[in-house]
Parts: sequence; structure tokens; C-alpha cells
Amino acid sequence: MKHFEIALIPGDGIGPEVVAEGVKILKAIEKADPNVSFSFREYPWGCEYYLNTGKMMDDNGLELLQDVDAIYLGAVGYPGVPDHISLRELLIKIRRGFDQYVNLRPIRLLNDSFTPLKGKSQKDIDMLVIRENSEGEYAGAGDWLFKGKPEEVVLQTGVFSRKGTERIIRYAYEEARKSNKTLTSISKGNALQYSMVFWDQVFEEVGKEYPDVKTYSYLVDAASLYFVAQPERFEVVVTSNLFGDIVTDIGAAITGGLGLATGANINPDKTYPSMFEPVHGSAPDIAGKGIANPLAAIWSVSQMLDFFGLEEWGRSVLQTLETIVKQKDRLTKDLGGQATTSEVGDYFVELLLK
Repeated sequence: MKHFEIALIPGDGIGPEVVAEGVKILKAIEKADPNVSFSFREYPWGCEYYLNTGKMMDDNGLELLQDVDAIYLGAVGYPGVPDHISLRELLIKIRRGFDQYVNLRPIRLLNDSFTPLKGKSQKDIDMLVIRENSEGEYAGAGDWLFKGKPEEVVLQTGVFSRKGTERIIRYAYEEARKSNKTLTSISKGNALQYSMVFWDQVFEEVGKEYPDVKTYSYLVDAASLYFVAQPERFEVVVTSNLFGDIVTDIGAAITGGLGLATGANINPDKTYPSMFEPVHGSAPDIAGKGIANPLAAIWSVSQMLDFFGLEEWGRSVLQTLETIVKQKDRLTKDLGGQATTSEVGDYFVELLLK
């Protein structure tokens, strides 16, 4: 019997609703497979917790989480709590505290009708974006000088260490080699003459160890254009924290919206737990209405299962996802259906266990 303990942080807005459907999938797998079991610990952290306590998570939050096998996060963010607080004091705190330096964002068109791109189909949009997740532009380094005065100056410093840059690029090369796919680096060396020139240099250096991997390198503005005009150029993509954040939202836009956007925050060495999450945000305007799309949260369950070494179940969840998105009457309103959040989850379980 393989047992996995999962920390649940449902978070804000629609987070609890979509996490409940992901847990529903895991419990269904446990019931169907006598060799697998899951247990759950739930924590009430998020913006409502912040409004009540002044903290996004407990002071010993990382200590409470460090012995679980994975963290399943719903959403973070709510009106009245500044975004830089909600993001940095929970999500980024966990990512950096547990050295989850790999962010995996699959950009995959599951249904041809979901893309706004004329003439593009599933065969054209199928890539994996590997985003550096621990430093870069989100390192939090900088200063705010002479605040409120006419000579006010703000400094925001990107941090690109040899260790951090090399390990994410090497991870991407390994993924491209394993999957027999091309690897594209996205940077901005023409304008950022230190950080991105360094990034490009490391990409070339590491590439000498992988002569079998075909590579490309684009400036981020050109890459953004190609994401829309020629997404078929991309198979495996590696990029910095900020650029990865931006281009993956473009990826969501061309594959059906944020309701289908998922992400995994990975500690490859498994010295700390990894974290899995939909990346659509908390959507407080529809919270509690039962209309939130749970498919991104369920897709993140597929990523979690792969990470646990349960690849067959991971593939089954993904295949079920590909099946359900072709049945419009079984989808939520944002994808053209009328189903409720829980109805989608119930039908998903039915399909999964057929």
C-alpha cells in the first residue's frame, strides 16, 4: 500500500469549491485502487485568515507543512488584502521556503473549439512551460528610498544566481531529452544586459551537454507574438520567473481561459513537499454560486499523481479531462455548459472509473 498525506489549503473565493472536487477525485481513486490511500490535513490560511489575524498563515506554517507528501492549494486573493501581501506571505513564502524552484505549466489545447486562434487545433498547441520559481524578478530584493518625497526612488532588483539559473535550465534540458522534444529559451538579452545575457550564456553552456536536444532562443516580445501566431513552434519552454508568469497567461488565453490553467511547484529532490494548484485566481465575484470551473484544479491532481509516481492514474485523470471537455452539456458556464461545480466533479468520477 502506497500512502500519501496531502495538506489542503483551500484558500479564498472559489478555492474551497474547486479543491473539494479535486479531493473527490483522489478519494475515488483510493476507493478503486486497493494499493493507494490518501489522508488530508486542512489549513484555513488565506485572506480571510489575514483579515482576522493579520497573518496569511501561521508563524510555524512551514513547519506544519514540511512532513506532508504534497500541498494542494485552491486560490489566494481577496478584495481588501493587497495582492503583494496575499502573494508574498503565503504562496511565495511556501515556494521559496520549500525550494520549489520548478514551476510546471502545461499549455495544451484539449478541445479545438476552446481556442480563439483561427486555424489552430490540438496538434498546434501542446507545450510545457518550465518557469524558474524561486528567484529572478520575484526575489523581493530592492529598496524604496525617500518615500513620499519629490526625490522618491524605487529599486526592484532581479536576482539570477549561477545555481538557480543553471538548475532550472538543466531541468528543462532533461525534460526535453526525456520527451524527445525541442527546447526553447525565452529571455530579453538585448535590453537586460546583465540578467538575461547571463541567462542566455548559461543556456548555451548547459546545452553543450545535451547535443541531442534541438534548441531555440527567443526574446520575450517575439515569443509572445509566436505564442499567438505560431504556437506550434513550442514544445518545451524554459524561462525566468516573470516572463514565465506572463507567457503562461497567454497560453491560458489560447487554450480556453484560466479555468483550464494548472500549475505545479516542484521540489525535484523531494527534500520538501511540492505544491499543486489551479492558477485561475480566487474569482470572488462567483464564489459560493456553484458555477466555478473545477477542471484546472482536477488537472493539478493529475500532476500530483504523476509526481507521486502514480503515472497510470495521472494519465487516466488527464484522459478523462480530454473526454469531458468534449461534452459541453457536462461543463460549467464559462465553457458553454450549465453544470454546477459539483456536478462536473461527480461526472468526472463516473467517467474516470468506467
